[in-house]
Amino acid sequence: MSAIPQGTSPEGPEGRGALSRPNRAHRTRRNRRLLGAVAGLTTVGALLAALPGTAGAQEQDRAERGGKGHGHGRTVDVQLLSFNDFHGNLQPPSGSGGRVTHTNPDGTTRTIDAGGAEYLATHLREARKGKRYTVTAAAGDLIGATPMLSGLFHDEPSVEALNKLGLDVSSVGNHEFDEGAKELGRIQNGGCHPTAGCFEPGKKFKGADFPYLTANVTHEKSGRPLLDPYFVWERNGVKIGFIGVTLEGTPDIVNAEGIKGLKFNDEIESINKYAKILERKGVKSIVALLHEGGFPASSSYNYNCDSPGAGDGISGPIVDIAKKVSPQVDALVTGHTHQAYACTIPDPAGKPRTVTSASSAGRLFTETTLTYDRRTKDIVRTSVGATNHVVTRDVPKAPDITALIDRWNTLAGPIANRPVGHIAADIDNPVAEERPLGNLIADAQLAALSPADKGGAQLALMNPGGIRAPLVHKASGAEGDGVVTYGEAFTVQPFTNMMNVVDLTGAQLLTALRQQVSGSNQASPKILQVSKGFTYTLDLTKTGVDRIVTDSVKLNGEPIDPAKTYRVAMNEFLSGGGDGFAVLKEHKNKLVGASDLDVFIGHLGANSSAASPLVPPATGRITVVK
Repeated sequence: MSAIPQGTSPEGPEGRGALSRPNRAHRTRRNRRLLGAVAGLTTVGALLAALPGTAGAQEQDRAERGGKGHGHGRTVDVQLLSFNDFHGNLQPPSGSGGRVTHTNPDGTTRTIDAGGAEYLATHLREARKGKRYTVTAAAGDLIGATPMLSGLFHDEPSVEALNKLGLDVSSVGNHEFDEGAKELGRIQNGGCHPTAGCFEPGKKFKGADFPYLTANVTHEKSGRPLLDPYFVWERNGVKIGFIGVTLEGTPDIVNAEGIKGLKFNDEIESINKYAKILERKGVKSIVALLHEGGFPASSSYNYNCDSPGAGDGISGPIVDIAKKVSPQVDALVTGHTHQAYACTIPDPAGKPRTVTSASSAGRLFTETTLTYDRRTKDIVRTSVGATNHVVTRDVPKAPDITALIDRWNTLAGPIANRPVGHIAADIDNPVAEERPLGNLIADAQLAALSPADKGGAQLALMNPGGIRAPLVHKASGAEGDGVVTYGEAFTVQPFTNMMNVVDLTGAQLLTALRQQVSGSNQASPKILQVSKGFTYTLDLTKTGVDRIVTDSVKLNGEPIDPAKTYRVAMNEFLSGGGDGFAVLKEHKNKLVGASDLDVFIGHLGANSSAASPLVPPATGRITVVK
């Protein structure tokens, strides 16, 4: 017998218009019913009355969850499997992005190759064996900023894979809004892409079998949730409610046009609001799926963040949130920061509560044991335990996921495998203030947009979050070492933003640099990658705007003049004020150029060959004082 998630729509004015979800046992493709076409934001909140059922391997997978296990007495153990920030990594991620760090008992560390949907499926299915009660949840950014195999097809391949993985429910991350709320509705709901159409003859995209939750994303006019705010999983009388919330700061990091008419509300208030609603409905066991996270003191996935005391080894936004979310919530599954942790942070009542995150790109999954008391209908908090497991590549690949990847690879192959450049060594994208790959991309943008008829750019700025993967020298296929394919370049810059060249005063440029380390970016600085010739000093011994040493900011050796106007190249995300750079919206005389991907590929082709491959750019444009 498969698990039967029970979806219920909230009652009262705060919930009308959200998705309504019947028992999964009654979800079939035949009785699927649309409440309305996705014609605009006013209809996205009422997309489906019934989600489709699963078929094939994933249906068998869910059916196998009825195996023997603890669950016949007053308490039953519910296995919660979770992951986050998958970002469409169907194939194993490359370079450092495809490894995790393990700390050995003697304090030394080693790296483990990890990730890939074929292996993630196998690990999840093995973990579920013998478990009578098991549910799988995610904390957002499952799609968006994806490698070419998924991104080229607007993430339909990733959603198909997530369906096969047996995902039961997920919160919406900020990257689910990369193509706007209307496209998110299609991802949930199915249907062919409005401009690209259907990718396979005679086949229509069926959408996600799992509900996406957005408790804190509402329509500005009506106040109604965009999608269901919560979801109730039920089996044999055991009920667990899931509340999903999106990063409140999403409007700062996605295209404003795609979320027009939506409001992103406070995460804590939204979770607490729906926790009360679930309690009134008799659901006392509650898990929050939150697309916001923290930063453990160690990069090792097995680091003990509860040493010396509960939650002492973790910092960042999640700490403050966890301390304020209602004690009614029994566990928090988080994401966004791409970190790995399984901590216990005290709730407002001072009681320990599990808070987890499983890194990113499918490299880890978290297994949490929720002990459910049938009499109180609540979780026995003292029995909750969570562990992060590595998605190693030493297990058999899941055949159904392999077949899915092969199918989409056949469609993508002619485009993805085309050589576009050559590199002499890895051009990595390490976590640092200045990155070799960031320098390469900024230089490519300056070179393409500096001609007078292309915009006359004098410098280029690149947001670090727009660089999604390294360029790896070792061949990923049959192309040969050092060859950069279109698919690999796409994976580095998957957003396909249009390039802009704009007028900014020197004063506005200085303000932009200060906004890297102040305001919404103060807690987690976003250091812009800059083109050659633009230099300055970043003093990390200071705080806020004082970190930018004003008289050190120079262009080609000349100090920036606050009163002078400069022509600056950047992608449309930055020119729209994205990532907290509000001053960049004040630009004038905008010229729209080619896409950032086309500019990057053009630069690789013009500046490298098999005989003369591109070497990693030197760093030193930003002098960092620590």
